[in-house]
Amino acid sequence: MKQRIFKAPKGYLQEKVIAVTGASDGIGAVAAKTFASYGATIILIGRSVPKLEKVYDEIEADGGPTPGIYPICFEKASEKNYSELHDGIAEVFGSIDGLLHSAALLGERTPIENYAAKSWEAVMRVNVSSQFMLTKALLPLLKNSKNASIIFTSSSVGRVGKAYWGAYAVSKFAIEGLSQVLSNELEGTCNVRVNCINPGASRTRMRACAFPAENPNTIKKPEEIMSSYLYLIGDESISISGQSIDAQ
Repeated sequence: MKQRIFKAPKGYLQEKVIAVTGASDGIGAVAAKTFASYGATIILIGRSVPKLEKVYDEIEADGGPTPGIYPICFEKASEKNYSELHDGIAEVFGSIDGLLHSAALLGERTPIENYAAKSWEAVMRVNVSSQFMLTKALLPLLKNSKNASIIFTSSSVGRVGKAYWGAYAVSKFAIEGLSQVLSNELEGTCNVRVNCINPGASRTRMRACAFPAENPNTIKKPEEIMSSYLYLIGDESISISGQSIDAQ
């Protein structure tokens, strides 16, 4: 599904609380700062405290609402860690209006027959299992919102399998399925909608690792694709659920 260019009005996300994973870098960091610039209070979730603090400082310097920081390592987190994350957010905010899953692990670019089992398990844990567990943990807080949005991050290789993309591609196929299943389960039961977004080729460290010979100036910066993220996270997309949208 291709989404038209959406121009968010000033204050579009005012009074909303939005959790963003992978908020320390790349698309997650840009999305967090963009949402904050439209009035949202951001819960910055990621592994690196110094990087999260840098995004925190940038949001405050830009005049955005004071964010929250919740560090967690998705590769090693237990169900108890997710429960504690829920409790921490519930104590401070009571409810959340959005959850953007942006954290991901690329893993190896190699044929399946050469793929290391340890690397495979790490990618699937970060890209699939952690997103299931975090969504499950935060769903009660999303249901407390008048209108809440969950956004999973997809990929073109999660729609059509391509050689040498290994666990990353398989994990993105799984995320498309998780999004559809959850959307179908929640339909008509609450005001939580669930969608996927495929950011497309974007100028990030992960993209540079996947395509080291690519000229980064030939692809878009994360800031240039935020229209679709704003559309899905805000009230403009209240009637949209179970869809997979291309940001480009």
